[in-house]
Amino acid sequence: MLRRLLAVLVPLLVAMAAAFGVPLAAAVGQGETQSVYLDRLSDASRFAALAENALALDRTTPLAEELTRYHRLYDIPAVLVDPGGNIILPSDASADLNTPGVREGLAVAFAGYRPNPPRVVWPWETNPLVVVEPVGRDSQVVAAVVTISPSDGLRAQVLNSWLLLALNGLVPLLALIGAAWPVSRWILRPIRRLDEVTSRVASGRLDARADVHGPPELRTLASSFNTMVDVVGRALRRQRDFVADASHQLRNPLASLRLAVENLAPHLPDEPARQAHQLAVEEAEEMGRVLDALLAATRLDSAAAAEPVELDELVAAHEPAWQANAQRAAIRLRLDIPEGLRVLEPPGGLGSVLDELVGNAIRLSGGTRVRVWARHEEPEDSVEDGHVELHVIDDGVGLDEAELSVALHRFWRSPKHQNISGTGLGLAICSELVTSAGGEFRLHQAHPHGLDVAIRLPVAPAEQLFDPTDEADGRPDEERKHLSRPPVAEQPEAKDPPAGV
Repeated sequence: MLRRLLAVLVPLLVAMAAAFGVPLAAAVGQGETQSVYLDRLSDASRFAALAENALALDRTTPLAEELTRYHRLYDIPAVLVDPGGNIILPSDASADLNTPGVREGLAVAFAGYRPNPPRVVWPWETNPLVVVEPVGRDSQVVAAVVTISPSDGLRAQVLNSWLLLALNGLVPLLALIGAAWPVSRWILRPIRRLDEVTSRVASGRLDARADVHGPPELRTLASSFNTMVDVVGRALRRQRDFVADASHQLRNPLASLRLAVENLAPHLPDEPARQAHQLAVEEAEEMGRVLDALLAATRLDSAAAAEPVELDELVAAHEPAWQANAQRAAIRLRLDIPEGLRVLEPPGGLGSVLDELVGNAIRLSGGTRVRVWARHEEPEDSVEDGHVELHVIDDGVGLDEAELSVALHRFWRSPKHQNISGTGLGLAICSELVTSAGGEFRLHQAHPHGLDVAIRLPVAPAEQLFDPTDEADGRPDEERKHLSRPPVAEQPEAKDPPAGV
């Protein structure tokens, strides 16, 4: 917006300066030309008066000497021409009557009129300044004096005057252009304030309000924005209340139902009844997992903004649990996380996302090796701090192209894992969490076989510090992390491995 405003103001200022400067430059050129023309006309008039007496007395020698001295002194040819167009008294043999403007001037002079003043001599023109003065009056014109003045000095003088004029006009023009920057920023200040409030609301601070003092249109926009934030805040509060109520109202009946089903075990008479009982217990457990996953997915919209975290420290904190699960599944787990990588983690915590991905790779891949590695990706723009790529790769069965295209859909499960407990929500929740932190979540086939889950997160600015007491939506960060953390080991989708894990 600022650039657009400057793009409008600066050309207008330049056009305004040109509107004043161009006519003034033309007037300066006309004034310089008129001044030189009057000087040459005065000389030609003097020679015409002398020539009239000299021709009448037939004493032209003093006039010829006068013309020659004039030529030598000013380097301006001056000649006396008869009505037939022949030179009577030359000041120099180099005088050329075929010079543009001479013949036209002689024709007017011998008709008994003084030629019109010449037009403005512009700096880019090279024609000389021609002045023709008749000797005699009306029908008594007996000759004409012609002076052919080189225009080099006149053109240089006009150009110098223009340069001086441009310098005098450039100073106020630059001052106006320089003032356009702060004036534009002052005009756009209410919009910047509204944008800042919008950014705070987008980061989860629903208590932010726009307080704009500016034009009536912007004040109306700010009022509408505040009303919108109030409506969104009430909707989110109702959603959180619904999540809390659903959690309380559904968990207790579900727990009671499961307990009641389990208590039926001693009263079952035969094996088919016990198998049906076991199926009912498993379905009750599955309902509990689905409930947890749905609550976690619902809380995504209430998550806080992304927060900086040291990647190596986070992985080190989760490594013991990963290694224990990998050993129980007879899978080799390898971690390659460089030190000093600091990223903006998803609002639900990057650790919970990695728990889900590593857990899926161990439980569902069907492979023997899992590798977790990361690297820093240099930024293309010097303004940015770059990104960190994090990969979880296994060497299992992986997913085909058709499965990769739908693997991030909620409740989707691979046909290979239909008999393994899970809800089909884990990858979808992880993808939404990573995306909410400004990152990217992608699934690729590993080579020669397996699944490569790639997470791309922005590098945390060095000055950004984590404040665990910060409140973005009225909840402490630890509570928000707990609420938005996806349930680990609930996603049964297959993960893939890389080559050379």
